[in-house]
Amino acid sequence: MSGKEEFIEIFKENVTRPGADAMLDYLTNKCDFFTAPASTRYHLAEDGGLCAHSLHVYKRLDMLVKAEGLEVSDESVALCGLLHDLCKAGFYKKEMRNSKIGGVWKEVPYFTIDDQFPYGHGEKSVFLIERFLRLTTEEALAIRWHMGGFDDAARGGCSAISVAYGQCPLADCLHIADMEATYLDEAGL
Repeated sequence: MSGKEEFIEIFKENVTRPGADAMLDYLTNKCDFFTAPASTRYHLAEDGGLCAHSLHVYKRLDMLVKAEGLEVSDESVALCGLLHDLCKAGFYKKEMRNSKIGGVWKEVPYFTIDDQFPYGHGEKSVFLIERFLRLTTEEALAIRWHMGGFDDAARGGCSAISVAYGQCPLADCLHIADMEATYLDEAGL
């Protein structure tokens, strides 16, 4: 089963609230979610990397929520894990450059950032998701603050992240799941 097929299966199985079909239609037919990279060069900087990363985060989040004994629905786990980086759809552009490979210059693809909607990272994902379906407060906080200390607002001294983490264990778990997926599951891929 491809990553796209696995993603769609998990989404359909778990996300049933109003707007789920429109959200899935957007992902499959109106944006590059399933072909976009997860980053320009750090982790899964390849076609389909965003989908693969989202699946890794979903699986890590599901394990963490269960291990912590949190009362979080399967739907919340699926929405947060699978869609936390929706902001990266339509965010990257593939270009070509020359690179010396085995002593021979070859044209190879690479990704650059082409942000047409500079709205921030987590908040942009929340905004895009809510165009299609309503998030709970906990889901919105988790997605908004999933970057932890890497978030621009947190690096700038915003203390709202501490309040969010104190109020919302799902936010803590999503951040940890994102870091584990990136640095454990995807290291060296």
